[in-house]
Amino acid sequence: MTRLEFPAAWQLLRRPQNRWFVVAGLGGLGALVALLAFHRGDAIQYLTAKVQQGVIRDAVDATGSVNAVITVQVGSQVSGTIAQLNADFNSRVHKGDVIALIDPSVLQGALHQATADLESAKAGVAVAEADLAKANAALAQMKAEHDRAVAMERNGVITQQEFDLATANYESAKASADAAAAGVAQARAQVSQKEAALAVARTGLEHTVIRSPIDGIVVARNVDVGQTVAASLQAPTIFTIAQDLTRMRVYAKVDESDVGRIKPGQGVAFKVDAFPKDTFRGAVSQIRMNPTTVQNVVTYDAVIDFANPALKLFPGMTAYVTIPVATAENVVKLPNAALRFKPPLPHEVIQALYAKYGLEGGGQRTSRAGGAAPHVAIASERRPRGDAAGDSASLAPGDRAVVWRLESGNVIVPVKIALGITDHAYTEVTAVIAGDLRPGDDVVTTAVTAKASAPGGQGLRR
Repeated sequence: MTRLEFPAAWQLLRRPQNRWFVVAGLGGLGALVALLAFHRGDAIQYLTAKVQQGVIRDAVDATGSVNAVITVQVGSQVSGTIAQLNADFNSRVHKGDVIALIDPSVLQGALHQATADLESAKAGVAVAEADLAKANAALAQMKAEHDRAVAMERNGVITQQEFDLATANYESAKASADAAAAGVAQARAQVSQKEAALAVARTGLEHTVIRSPIDGIVVARNVDVGQTVAASLQAPTIFTIAQDLTRMRVYAKVDESDVGRIKPGQGVAFKVDAFPKDTFRGAVSQIRMNPTTVQNVVTYDAVIDFANPALKLFPGMTAYVTIPVATAENVVKLPNAALRFKPPLPHEVIQALYAKYGLEGGGQRTSRAGGAAPHVAIASERRPRGDAAGDSASLAPGDRAVVWRLESGNVIVPVKIALGITDHAYTEVTAVIAGDLRPGDDVVTTAVTAKASAPGGQGLRR
């Protein structure tokens, strides 16, 4: 090439204002070539899991506490000092056994006082009855004198004054007799009152002996010998007795979103920290309608009955409950990680793959910078349980999602499926809507980008 052959181009390069445009164009072309070479060095590796065929068991998980079926708090109805304890923690007791004694000295004095008061009231009755007899005798005498005065007054033997005096004495005697009869009734009422006070004192003395109301095991002792208990406001608790620990219950807190799937009679499996390798089984006996709200979270108590013949489980243990609510056998299932996978490909590439394999392109989102979408959301047609795109826990039976099948040559193919129940590790595939998916296929769970070797080192990107 000579100047003569390209005079116009040479003249352009000789001009200073055009020389900068040429240099800038050559620089941009070099940067584009370097960028393409850089991306050509990136290799994507896909980690996969097998599509399986087997059983899916959906279950409700909850946490609760182990309790006795019946727990009785034994208290004292009288105040006093604990004089004796006949039971301790883990003691087996029977109904009627004396398990504690309260110092009875004060109540014995009250009983003696009530007895003396009763005897005094009985003596008062005798005195009142004697006064009544005396008043009745005086009334009889006054009546006889009044009758004679009436006869004599008719015959004109006595004066009117003498007749009036005899009449007044008779009326006074009748009033005295009536008063004496009322005194007898009052004395007898005093006797009844003192008898009631004696019964109260005797009952109080009997309450110094604390007896077990049921057969069971003492699970708590709240007092010691010498301690004073005061029952003026409420009965203090001395023992807590659990009845028959061979039959116990778990009170499990069930979230309001799951309570509708639990029915009485359902089998339950649960574990406790004390025996991590053992699985205990019971059955739901009741769903209590009383809600509990903690920080806007509403839960309901599910009562689970179970047998504890070896007495391995103690009241108060934390139980981790699993309540099976649905089972699907001989179904196609895939790991939940495949539902969360998002290909690290540009948005245009994702759309092209969707169009190529007959999937609708809805449900994708572009990145906030650069227009490309390094992460693609699960193409779910409805998400009633959550807002987080790509979260398999937010998908419910009947939802639709897109998973990616790995073929030979490191090629991924989108497959649109309908979901069934989940056990939180695998999810049932109820139907393949678009694409092809069979047991044994590899579905992508993770993508790893390996950068080609370059000066300064190499690395992996997820």
